Amino acid sequence: QVGQAAYAASKGGIVAMTLPIARDLAPLGIRVVTIAPGLFSTPLLAGLPEKVRNFLGQQVPFPSRLGHPAEYAHLVQALAENPMVNGEVVRLDGALRMQP
Repeated sequence: QVGQAAYAASKGGIVAMTLPIARDLAPLGIRVVTIAPGLFSTPLLAGLPEKVRNFLGQQVPFPSRLGHPAEYAHLVQALAENPMVNGEVVRLDGALRMQP
């Protein structure tokens, strides 16, 4: 998005570090997985007017709504239970790509 260069750089740094850190920590039996969430129903968004929350949710291709915290937790559980997932970035965003 326009005006989000610093935000994008910080998130890009996390994504770029995921695989190298996973490789560095592999001898210790530690896995590294990054979750890149989209728009979720959080206390921060709960403070916005309902009209704004609905608009944001409609921007998500499918399902066209804000994510639920339980869905995030479900992904965390699935990743923790699968020992082969390592060094990966998983998007959890309903295929959302924000417009400039």
